[in-house]
Amino acid sequence: MLKSSGIKIVATLGPSINNEQMIENLILSGTSMFRVNSSHSTPEEHKTSIDLVRKVSKKLNTNTAVLLDLQGPKIRIGELKEPIELVKDTEIFLKHCNEHSQNIIPVDYAGIAKDVKTDDKIYLDDGKLELKVISTDGTTVKAKVVRGGLLKPRKGLNLPGKTASLSAITPKDIEYIKRAMEWNVDYIALSFVRTSEDVLKAKHCMEMYGGYIPIIAKIEKPEALDNFNEIIKLADGIMIARGDLGIEISAENVPSVQKRLIKASNAKNKIVIVATQMLETMIEQPIPTRAEASDVANAILDGADAIMLSGETSIGKYPLEAVKMMTKISRNLEENNIIRHNYYSRKMAEFDNHEAFAMCQAMISMLDNLPIKAIIAYTTNGYTPALLSKAKPSVPIYALCNNKIVCNQLNLCRDVIPVHYNWHQEISEKSIAETNKLILKQLGLKNGDKVILTGVVPYIPGQTTNFIKLHTVS
Repeated sequence: MLKSSGIKIVATLGPSINNEQMIENLILSGTSMFRVNSSHSTPEEHKTSIDLVRKVSKKLNTNTAVLLDLQGPKIRIGELKEPIELVKDTEIFLKHCNEHSQNIIPVDYAGIAKDVKTDDKIYLDDGKLELKVISTDGTTVKAKVVRGGLLKPRKGLNLPGKTASLSAITPKDIEYIKRAMEWNVDYIALSFVRTSEDVLKAKHCMEMYGGYIPIIAKIEKPEALDNFNEIIKLADGIMIARGDLGIEISAENVPSVQKRLIKASNAKNKIVIVATQMLETMIEQPIPTRAEASDVANAILDGADAIMLSGETSIGKYPLEAVKMMTKISRNLEENNIIRHNYYSRKMAEFDNHEAFAMCQAMISMLDNLPIKAIIAYTTNGYTPALLSKAKPSVPIYALCNNKIVCNQLNLCRDVIPVHYNWHQEISEKSIAETNKLILKQLGLKNGDKVILTGVVPYIPGQTTNFIKLHTVS
């Protein structure tokens, strides 16, 4: 029987899991989507990883999705022969160059020495290390180590409020958008989004290459918070990227921002992924801290569609254990009735498509009043199952879709189980009989079980849900 895992889990590909057996184990343990981080490795290596995911997904008959995460204007430390220990109160130099030489640390951003001024702060490795600018001559930055530690190659560098001139889409991103079309990835994550114009630029790039891939806007800049209402209208979903966001707006502001963004995105029927440092300890340790377990639980309770693992799976020592831990936390919340089911927030009443919302609200109401075992949605583009998922229904949503790409995309929606199925665009005695066979054979429901059938019949492009049928499986 196909079962709902409720929350969806995203695992980042990397050296720790780049083999067929590990990817298979991760999918079987609850991974719904794999993230490809274009900041690391080569396009050829990324293509190999994506092909491996597709191969395993086909073998297991799953709809495992792939997300290509564009690097954007991310500033990084260059290549180091070995990690460098930065000692508090010592002076160091940063310069735009390729390799570490003498006492100069390489940075891949040409404008670093022109963007900063005396007393500015520079953060390294998600804020673990902190520098204070002493001086700059337009080429080299002289800085003092305020908070020291081990600096590893290719770690991120943040200049809060100092990179407004950088475009959200770089030439490298444009090249990867082209490759994403060729590779048929299911989602693209757009890094360092600041305005809706950044999303439009990505869409225009896709138009140049003759296609479209749903865009996940990564919220990690204060400007994105200021322009969030415009961004969420154009993007297909958001990722709350708490690493860079926490540096830019300070860590104490992240929890309230996370809750606000999740609520606002759900009200617009948009996907929400919560990311960064969710089980950070499990990069090196086999179990998380209690605080990390609570953080994962809170993201689920806040209403996120998916929770994401980064270094935990890409370079960590315990990638499989990390995925299993997320699955256990989610199941524990379900078993202890902590999650509020069958509920649309008041903000959902403001949803743009009133007819679709009314139909979905009616189905959710039925779940509280009848012994229904599942909602079965005939869908072409995934619209209705995604909207139903925002109410966190107490039963699984089986989305019957004849488009494999849409099936993969739906695998990111909370509580939705996509099923690749060539349904007839009609409701007749024959089509109901065929659906019954599917329900009994593949979905694992039983004779006498009550389900809700819903969809658009006859199918008309642009038309939303126009029927609800209470059906007894027989």
